Amino acid sequence: MVFTDFELEYLRSQRLGRLATLSPRGTLQNSPVGFQVDEEAGVIAIWGRDMGNTRKFHNVAANGQAAFVVDDLVSVSPWVVRGLEIRGSAEALSGQTPPNGYWSAEVIRIHPRRIITWGVGPEGMRASRAVPAD
Repeated sequence: MVFTDFELEYLRSQRLGRLATLSPRGTLQNSPVGFQVDEEAGVIAIWGRDMGNTRKFHNVAANGQAAFVVDDLVSVSPWVVRGLEIRGSAEALSGQTPPNGYWSAEVIRIHPRRIITWGVGPEGMRASRAVPAD
């Protein structure tokens, strides 16, 4: 399994993340996105209404790179944050069956190669680990 039980619990509790992609010209794009965790495949799936026509989809199709962050603010006083960053390869797929009729048939799938967490798990631990390639 790619994700730990603590990471899965946290990801299931969140609805939005931020996807960073790199354009062919070397500029960065950071987009707020909804997401799903495909626990069996060990990937993050990002669907959208017209995903195939977005810059993020074309960026991933061009170079297969992405980073994804999910975080939230638990408390202001005391200051408590938690989150998870996934760095890895990504693929832009067309002709997929979306989970609902609102989304188009394109999806970005992120394959974790490094997972960094803070405030997730016992006592708000911090962790960084490489994910072995299949």
